[in-house]
Amino acid sequence: MSNGELLRRAIRRHRGRMVAGVLVLSLHQATEAAVPVAIGIFVDRAVATGHVEPLLWCVLMMVVLFAVLSNAWKTGARQVVWAIEYETHLLRLEIAQRVLDPRGHRTGLRSGELLSIATSDAEKAALVMRAVSMGAAACTALIVSSVSLLLVDVPLGLGVLIGVPLLVLGIQALSPLLTRRTSSQQEAVAQTTALATDLVSGLRTLRGIGAQHNAAARYRRSSEATLRATLRAASTNGLQDGVTTALSGLLLAAVAGVSGWFALNGRITIGELITVVGLAQFVAEPVGTLGYASQVLAMSRASASRLASVLSAPPVTTTGTSTTIDSTQPLLAVEGVSHGTLSSLSLVLRPGESVGVLCYDPRDADALLTVIAGRAPEHTGSVLVGGTRLEELDVDAVRRTVLLERHETDLFEGTLRSNLLANAGLERVMTAAGAADLIEELDRPLADRGQTLSGGQRQRLGLARALLAEPPLLVLHDPSTAVDAVTEELLAEGLAEERTGRTTLVLTSSPALLGKMDRVVVVADGAVVAEGIHSELAASDPAYQEAVLR
Repeated sequence: MSNGELLRRAIRRHRGRMVAGVLVLSLHQATEAAVPVAIGIFVDRAVATGHVEPLLWCVLMMVVLFAVLSNAWKTGARQVVWAIEYETHLLRLEIAQRVLDPRGHRTGLRSGELLSIATSDAEKAALVMRAVSMGAAACTALIVSSVSLLLVDVPLGLGVLIGVPLLVLGIQALSPLLTRRTSSQQEAVAQTTALATDLVSGLRTLRGIGAQHNAAARYRRSSEATLRATLRAASTNGLQDGVTTALSGLLLAAVAGVSGWFALNGRITIGELITVVGLAQFVAEPVGTLGYASQVLAMSRASASRLASVLSAPPVTTTGTSTTIDSTQPLLAVEGVSHGTLSSLSLVLRPGESVGVLCYDPRDADALLTVIAGRAPEHTGSVLVGGTRLEELDVDAVRRTVLLERHETDLFEGTLRSNLLANAGLERVMTAAGAADLIEELDRPLADRGQTLSGGQRQRLGLARALLAEPPLLVLHDPSTAVDAVTEELLAEGLAEERTGRTTLVLTSSPALLGKMDRVVVVADGAVVAEGIHSELAASDPAYQEAVLR
């Protein structure tokens, strides 16, 4: 999807309200253009003649004209604003859906940049409907003005008909530059937003290592770059406004001067002179509106490009449509997989089995998790879930079967209870996750991302949430890295008691957890080098002892 396609789709989705808005706003502009015409008629037919009846009719005509004018503006603007707000909402929903797609996305953007696109860019892209409606209404005003001038005097009308398109073309000449600078500005804003998001989430760590001053300097540089980009875009906007005002003024002066000369020579009446000067002065408004619409359109194009890049980004993984998962087959079978640091690694989990995986190189653990999560489309070998290849399974079927809980836990503003999403069985899983000390605080309010909790508390809550889901296959990655030894032992015992009927895969170096596993698989240099129970491996393998025993 290109930016043009996205903007055209936005207009099509609200074509009913857009047509109504454009028609009524065009009526508003037409009646505005008719005001100086009506005043000219008023002067020639009523003031110049001194007759009362034409005067009354002219007054009535002005009342009707202004009533239509004011109501047309309110009605048309309401239709367009409704369309803009609703399209902004739809775009934000689309971005959220794309970001939350379980297949992932290849945008390469950080969460702060995605946030900026979902908020600022969605709003600015929807403003294309304002640009279109205002541009169409301004064109209507120019057409009515030109026709009126032609009826008064053909050379004057032709002068306006020729001068206005040239004026509009001159304004449009700055649009490509404005689009580029607006795009650069929005990209800089998104990068600064992403950096701010990262710094806020990692503030504790930065303070712990004394790097907050370096982080502040980095943010300052990013903010200054954003300011420079904003000033460049603003200067281009100002230049376009200045050119529009200057050229409109020159056109007004030329038309007024020529019409004044015609009036002195008796070619046009005083009322027609008032009409011509009023229309020439009025023409500056729709021309300025066209310039503003051009700015809005340039801004919308830039934002639409960023939106389209996210919405059109291919998924990290491709999924099939099969929902067949054979319960008699191993829930997970990794057969000769090579990816990243992995080299022809094979691993099979039988139903109901708990398997610990010790990777001497943490990169092997990350690569294995990436493969199991289905986020490594370029890997060789195969990954089977219930006897069916992972890439052939429907994504919902995979998520119902396999739950992968990494040691980084995402928590949301609310309470502990609302983050666990359940009431039944809470005490049981909290105890199993080593979080019995938090049972009395389930209604405790949480700040965004659970910043009021310690790392160990967040980690244990994430584990409790995973246990509550009761997946057939639970994959854990270092579930005890942020807890002390006593809590780690409680967590290991709780998981052992809670695993009945569930297949569990735990990637860890914790002796407490590995000691509760049915078997332990040791991975070195990307391949399985040893397998057995924890006690035997700890007694016979020096490398295992060095990696596990503390």
